Amino acid sequence: MTKKTTSKKTTKKKTPMKKVSPPDHPKINRRKEWRLELPLPGVAEGKLPKGKKFKEVMTVNNISSGGAYFCLDSGVIIGSKINLVLALPDKLSEQKKLKLCVGGITVRLEEADKMRKKHGVAIRFSESYSIIPEKKENFKK
Repeated sequence: MTKKTTSKKTTKKKTPMKKVSPPDHPKINRRKEWRLELPLPGVAEGKLPKGKKFKEVMTVNNISSGGAYFCLDSGVIIGSKINLVLALPDKLSEQKKLKLCVGGITVRLEEADKMRKKHGVAIRFSESYSIIPEKKENFKK
């Protein structure tokens, strides 16, 4: 006579997951450079994906030594080259009318704002820039 051996199934007891409360510290900023919440009026210009040129009056929402964030109506895509001409505040330029000319590449896009129909654009600056006297151009909308 042969005995049938049955193996007992061992079941692990499931322990309920503990709810972890959010950390007490604020959200960590992983950017390499400090961003200045400094609205700077200016003009953005470049080429759209099909080669059509655009030039649009805008305001930079924040800026750092490595890049800037602003909103545009134009349909730029990630990788688009954009040139910015920004009016510098009088306090930063010893009461002289100066403008910052800098180019960069689009690294991030955000959905269009439903009210204003503009989408957020983040660019990373190229190495070169220039600060020149402002001409009689008007950056106001």
